[in-house]
Amino acid sequence: MDIEIGTFDSGGVQLAYGDTGPLAAQPEKGAVLLIHGFASNMQVNWIGTGWFDALYEVGYRVIAIDNRGHGKSEKIYDKAQYGAPIMAEDARGLLDHLDLPHAHVMGYSMGARISAFLAMTHPARVRSVVFGGLGINMVRGVGGSDAIAAALEAGSVEAVDDENARMFRQFAERTGGDLVALATCIRSARVKIKEEALAALDVPVLVTVGTDDGIAGDPQLLADIIPGARAFSIPQRDHNRAVGAPPYKTAVLNFYAEIDG
Repeated sequence: MDIEIGTFDSGGVQLAYGDTGPLAAQPEKGAVLLIHGFASNMQVNWIGTGWFDALYEVGYRVIAIDNRGHGKSEKIYDKAQYGAPIMAEDARGLLDHLDLPHAHVMGYSMGARISAFLAMTHPARVRSVVFGGLGINMVRGVGGSDAIAAALEAGSVEAVDDENARMFRQFAERTGGDLVALATCIRSARVKIKEEALAALDVPVLVTVGTDDGIAGDPQLLADIIPGARAFSIPQRDHNRAVGAPPYKTAVLNFYAEIDG
């Protein structure tokens, strides 16, 4: 499997993406669009964890975006140019760039919020949505953004006292993130997602959260808001370690098999 790394323009911002391209060896099932979490990137969240391989092997075209301020995408230092609704338009722009009328969409953590806005704003472009690493706190809010921003701006990780914020600082360093751009991103306006907007979703929905995840909130409580949605708990995984878990992949592949056969 070859992954083409390309760029496209989204409202004047240059964004990077990965794409396996149309499948020639077997019938095309369509595309899956993957949207990573805060301080991550497509390589860390989706390629290195085996998601590209797992989806491609069962017949999907796999595409992923590096969100603005992350990975190989342009770094921005104006908080007004961040936020999940803006990044949802970036994701829609990638579908336009690749001439894809629609795709299955899976987002993790911040990427789940982005996926929600994409599904709410452009429902015709979303065949199904998987909210990974974010349960009921998609509605209630995660909190801690000021502490995380301060941790990213601290002189060193040793200077960070807040345990959760220190985790994000360590993760950002491991992924090679631009700490200033990430602090700007986390300080951007966090538009509230309303229960009634989620309740109006008319696509298949799967909510997946690790059983040891202290950030996401209960997945079943989120699924209960959305007609027909289901929840899956990823055994013995916390927020960071759930992404590549085999049971998570199995649950998603089974979900897609029910939709596409």
